[in-house]
Amino acid sequence: MLSTATAMQGSDIPASFPERDSLFDAEEWINPGGAVVVKPFGGVVAGPMNKEKGILYAEIDPADARNARKSLDVTGHYGRPDLFHLEVDRSEKPPVHFID
Repeated sequence: MLSTATAMQGSDIPASFPERDSLFDAEEWINPGGAVVVKPFGGVVAGPMNKEKGILYAEIDPADARNARKSLDVTGHYGRPDLFHLEVDRSEKPPVHFID
């Protein structure tokens, strides 16, 4: 699993942003990031990168990803007509309904 995240500080907000200086402190972390690479069956390979800006690198074995896909039947897992039923109501509905 790859999780990307944007690490962003107040100083990253453009100077042209209205009221930037009153809204954000230059050193404040608006989003601390959190980029991480996790093995298919768990375990962190690289990261997480918190409160730092950079590129997270990791070597990934494609065979591990292929083997992980065998453990979850994504096409048949919900293909149970005896348990699940999908119904779509195509009748016109008002966009808003007010309740008194």
